[in-house]
Amino acid sequence: MTAVKQIQASARAQVGKGAARAVRRQGLTPAVIYGAGEAPQAIALNANQTRLMIYAGHFLTTLLEIDVDGKKTRVIPRDYQLDPVRDTPLHVDFLRVATGQTIKVQVPVHVVGQEDSPGLKNGGTMQIVEHTVEIDVAPESIPDFLEVSVAGLEVGDTLHSNDIKLPAGVSLTSRDNLTLVTIVPPTVDAEAEAAAETEAAKA
Repeated sequence: MTAVKQIQASARAQVGKGAARAVRRQGLTPAVIYGAGEAPQAIALNANQTRLMIYAGHFLTTLLEIDVDGKKTRVIPRDYQLDPVRDTPLHVDFLRVATGQTIKVQVPVHVVGQEDSPGLKNGGTMQIVEHTVEIDVAPESIPDFLEVSVAGLEVGDTLHSNDIKLPAGVSLTSRDNLTLVTIVPPTVDAEAEAAAETEAAKA
C-alpha cells in the first residue's frame, strides 16, 4: 500500500500570472487542487519542499494529503512546471482523490533476468522500447514499478505489456500487447570486433 505523505499549504486569494509571480517571490510555489466535482482551489506550497519532492522521484505517482489552513484533502500530483534555467518549481496541479476511486497513472517498467537470457549471453543487445506503462489503480495501491523478466529470451524474442504479472487491483490501460523489450542481434561492428580479436589471438 502506498504511504500517504503529509504536506502543508496555504490558500491563495489571487490567481493569474501576476499573483503567481508574487507568490514565488515569497519563496512559495503556486498550485491548484481540482477534480471530484468541486471548484478548483488555488494554494501555495513551500518551494524548497516542493522541489525536494519532485526530484526525489515518483512525484506523479505519490499520494499526498494537503493540509490547507486546517482542511485536509487527499490528492495526487497530475502535472508540474519547472523553471527552464533554475529548475525550480513554477506551478503544480493536484487531482483530488476519494476512497474507492481509481485513477490512471504511468509507472516505470523494470527489466530483470538479464543474466539468464541466452540471447544476451550470445552477444545480443537488449532494446527497451517502452520505459513506462499506463495502469488503472486505486491511489493507495500505486506500485513503485512493474517488473518483466528477459530470462530465457533468445535473439529476436520480444516481451509485451501482456507479459507483465500485475499486482491485485491493477489493470493495464496501455494499448493491447504494447512492445516493451526486444533482444536484437549483435551489431556488425561488434561482430567485426569479435572476428578481429579471434584473428589476433591466432596470430
